[in-house]
Amino acid sequence: MYISAREKMIIEKLLSVPEEITIQELAKEIAVSSRTIHRDLKGIESFLQTYHLELTRKTGRGIQITGSVENKDLLKRKLMTFTLQDYMAEERQTLLLSMLYDAAGPVKLFTLANELKVTAATISNDLLKLEEELEHFQLSIIRKRGYGIELSGTEEAKRRAISYIISKSLNEDEFLSLIRRNIERKSTVQNNAISERLLHLVDREKVLIIEETIRHFHEALLSSMTETAYVGLIVHLTLAIDRIQRGEKIEMEPDFLTGLKKEVEYDTAKEMIQQLANRFNIDIPEAEVGYITMHLQGAKVREYEEYSLEDAHMKVVIQARQLIQEVETLINIKLTNHAPLLEGLVTHLKPALYRIEQKMGIRNPLLKNIKEDYEDLFQIVTIASENVFRDIKIPDEEIGFLVLHFGAAILGLEKAGNLTAYVVCSSGIGTSKMLAMQLRREVPEIQEIRNVSAFELINHPISEHDLVISTIRLTDVPFEYLIVSPFLTEEEVQQVQMFAKRKLLIQNETKPAKQDLTSNGKCATSRMHAIQAYSGAMAALLENFAVMKIENKQPIQQSIYEVCEKLAVSHIIQDAGEIAKALFEREALGSLGIPETDMVLFHTKHRGVLKPSFTMYQIREPIVMSAMDGTDIEVTTILLLLAPEPYHSYGMEVLSLMSSIIIENEKSIDLFQSANEKLIHAHIGKKFEQFLYEKIK
Repeated sequence: MYISAREKMIIEKLLSVPEEITIQELAKEIAVSSRTIHRDLKGIESFLQTYHLELTRKTGRGIQITGSVENKDLLKRKLMTFTLQDYMAEERQTLLLSMLYDAAGPVKLFTLANELKVTAATISNDLLKLEEELEHFQLSIIRKRGYGIELSGTEEAKRRAISYIISKSLNEDEFLSLIRRNIERKSTVQNNAISERLLHLVDREKVLIIEETIRHFHEALLSSMTETAYVGLIVHLTLAIDRIQRGEKIEMEPDFLTGLKKEVEYDTAKEMIQQLANRFNIDIPEAEVGYITMHLQGAKVREYEEYSLEDAHMKVVIQARQLIQEVETLINIKLTNHAPLLEGLVTHLKPALYRIEQKMGIRNPLLKNIKEDYEDLFQIVTIASENVFRDIKIPDEEIGFLVLHFGAAILGLEKAGNLTAYVVCSSGIGTSKMLAMQLRREVPEIQEIRNVSAFELINHPISEHDLVISTIRLTDVPFEYLIVSPFLTEEEVQQVQMFAKRKLLIQNETKPAKQDLTSNGKCATSRMHAIQAYSGAMAALLENFAVMKIENKQPIQQSIYEVCEKLAVSHIIQDAGEIAKALFEREALGSLGIPETDMVLFHTKHRGVLKPSFTMYQIREPIVMSAMDGTDIEVTTILLLLAPEPYHSYGMEVLSLMSSIIIENEKSIDLFQSANEKLIHAHIGKKFEQFLYEKIK
């Protein structure tokens, strides 16, 4: 079974300590981020099962490998014999490319096979697949008996290929920090073997100088660049300077370079190259200015709003119009006069065509989902592109981005924004509302969100156009649904967005009627009772709100019990032990920490709760707990939200509102973390008034 060098280090560290160790301590020890540790732990858990061992987590203390001493010793002995040769095919091909690129001449097949600990036949098969990918960069692989294996092509093509591979294989948000840490600490720790091999190709000291130089162009450059493009630019410049210092030459067709000099990005690229030439005391050829100009153009994918059609080449505008006409004919939907679609396509196509013509390559992390969710539209845009761009082949990665432009335009014509989402959680007053808040922010297509339990869901008429999003597995349901965590990860946000877009594509023209207090046929008296119920619940929360401090030189369970005793004295609950038990049972269903904060939200609905209550408790020493997104956080504030059982639906809606107020935005989160009782009380009151005003309207 394959494990990376970093996973091996994590396991060895866990086996070497007699007690638990926190994620933060592990991350510091291995010189990676806590997020990286969390990602690796998922694979480590499966690996440990093969040795009858488990990875256990203890709230407030950390993680530990548990199992028999014999099995731990067996694993220790096994790790001593582990070599990291068990790469997947794609990983081997990446390593092969880096080895051939770094070699001064031909390399023997035996040497490559020995380096990667596989057979010569496996290397031969990998080289065939690698050569297919390299065709896009106008590179080939020379293989001759008695001569060896060599990467063949221009210096510029080699650099494009390796720059693309590095940008694709390395995580952008860790690339620079990894380099900085290794420079500062002069660390000899082995990170992920593939990352190490790729990073070996770039001089890390040069990277920092180049990044520092680029940052001088922040306003004119970085504000519009994606993370991938930014890393790609740094890698390209690092490789360029390194190869120039080694005497390698790069050239560009004079007529093409003359055309690039007319582009607005050329002056920025020229100034950047001049500064780098001064820093490294070398002569950088003018061709490099041209290639950096194309990098800057290829990085401007985000600048839709600031890009006018008058600035674009007329040829690109004409091609964009032709593409729209081709798609319009194939799908029989009027798109010709759709101005945002034309502007979006021109904005994307201008740098995209540069990328394609110069074989620069681009990564599209959504490509797989786009192909699955928009299979028909993907084929249509592919056909339309072939009809318009007859002299070049548009790669699937670029087709994927074009599909999103057309998909957005089609959805706009279909009056996007009228979907109903049913959110199913194990609890109705805490995590469900937080999930709903995220959905409102991240998925504009959702017009209405209904929080329901799995039991209540069967009583709702779910149509094929509704989204059902659940934090728990549903059994025997006749409709499609998506399982997510209570606090959406970035990947889950993308999944939900795709889910919503697919629903909109199949949605009919009938817009579901919106249910509210004024349209459900109730009489004025019933509406007044509802408003009274809302007001009563809000008043109770405001009256009972308090921020208190507690000692916590004891486990979190003891702190919660102490909190419940205080509430019992205030006659908000009856039995402190019962409520504390209910809170622990709720925690067992899923993590309660609010990601990227120092707060944890305990909540429950119980017959022993006499009044609805929201209180906050500051603790003296931080407690490490799991957050809703699976990360670990250091908790210094306990939030406690309680509801009576039974409790009317209006009150439950107010309690859900309360949990959403906490994470409404960064400003709100900062306010609650400040634990300023007066300011928080005023903030909650203002939000309640706004909510009540909307209900009255």
